[in-house]
Amino acid sequence: MSRLPTIANPQRKAYPSDLSDAEWEILKPLLPLPKGFGHPREVDFREILNGVFYVQRTGCQWEMLPHDLPPYSTVYGYFEKWQRKGLWQQMHDSVRQQLRRELGRPEQSSVAIADSQSVKTTEKRGRSTASMVAKRLRAVSGTLS
Repeated sequence: MSRLPTIANPQRKAYPSDLSDAEWEILKPLLPLPKGFGHPREVDFREILNGVFYVQRTGCQWEMLPHDLPPYSTVYGYFEKWQRKGLWQQMHDSVRQQLRRELGRPEQSSVAIADSQSVKTTEKRGRSTASMVAKRLRAVSGTLS
């Protein structure tokens, strides 16, 4: 069965992909602050994140976001802007470091794992693709002579 997050004062019915109050408290300080000038921000970043996580969890198209979440153009706009600025990576790194600290481990991992299957598949595909191209070139040059 799906897990619904714990939300103290829900504005709408919760989705399993929504941030719980505890998760929101971790991510809130990592999001950009208002600039302090210009038009005040009218969107709720928690709902923007809920929209992004809904798409990620369900695999739906942006245009298929439910109507009780912010408009898909707004959610995608922030997703794309934060991607361009590297905010997703910063949030990931910060949460990972915080978790490692809480577990009593060094903040930076000292181990890396390489998947040998991926390497073998890439090598095989590389050789077979090269031989296919060579066969096609021979066939084309033979018909041109």
